[in-house]
Amino acid sequence: MFGLFRKTPAQQAEDEARIQASLSKTRQGFFGRIGSLFQANEVTDDTWDELEELLIQSDLGINAATALVERLRSRVRKENIKRAEDVRAALRDELLKLLAHPPLTNIDEPRMLTVVLIVGVNGSGKTTSIAKLARYYRARGKRVVLAAADTFRAAAIDQLKIWGERTGVDVIAQAPGADPGAVVYDAIRASQESRKADLLIIDTAGRLHTKYNLMKELEKVHAVCARQVHAAPHETLLVLDATTGQNAISQARHFKEAVQITGIILTKLDSTAKGGIVFAIEEELGVPVRFVGTGEKAEDFAEFDPRAFVDAILAA
Repeated sequence: MFGLFRKTPAQQAEDEARIQASLSKTRQGFFGRIGSLFQANEVTDDTWDELEELLIQSDLGINAATALVERLRSRVRKENIKRAEDVRAALRDELLKLLAHPPLTNIDEPRMLTVVLIVGVNGSGKTTSIAKLARYYRARGKRVVLAAADTFRAAAIDQLKIWGERTGVDVIAQAPGADPGAVVYDAIRASQESRKADLLIIDTAGRLHTKYNLMKELEKVHAVCARQVHAAPHETLLVLDATTGQNAISQARHFKEAVQITGIILTKLDSTAKGGIVFAIEEELGVPVRFVGTGEKAEDFAEFDPRAFVDAILAA
């Protein structure tokens, strides 16, 4: 049974360290300048204007940035906060509130088999993220199987098989052009019977330009999962590329129309100097970031920790 996974203090520290290390560009960019704003002795009207501008430039988005600054200014007036360092502490609290959406479901709840659906556009790092997620749980003692249900592209199947070999995880696949529902059915049966797996991770096609077909395909995959495993899929994680900024929000809205997204895997966090996209995702979509890609290696992957993230980006 896939028992409730509780990270050890060492594993928690490892995740926090990966997040902090991946944010060096963000700290040196707009959020680094935000941290510097509050090293002065007093906060002026110019401070607020500059803060709002920096938040917008950091990919937080105009609406979210404006609302955040207004809430912060109101709090400063109401609580009679004078010192810049106390304003900075209040900013930290307000940023954390933006990341307060609880997971709708949890991969780690006890189940005979946990089924996770991965969606996202081609080129977002979807296949690599699947491999990293598989490695992440396999390193923690879980038996993992991958399903190559992106049958539209032969390269997607081949790439998943290569990652399966690298990470020591079985991949269930059929020929290119096969019915994705049939692949998922076979993968569930194999996971339950011959592989005795704890976790099945399913790759899906990412063809936004044929949104109607994408929606129907995802609905079919959902239905197969639900018929074979109680309450499956238990998670539907959308992969977004952090370097695409506000374009990632547009992608997310399309997928949210097609399927109920329970969380985000944010890739290339180490490659962006902005980082505000994390807040924009949760503010505009109401969906939590669950995992982040922190580098190019298979082990460069961490469970997202809002406190570690906010503390890291505000570190002066």
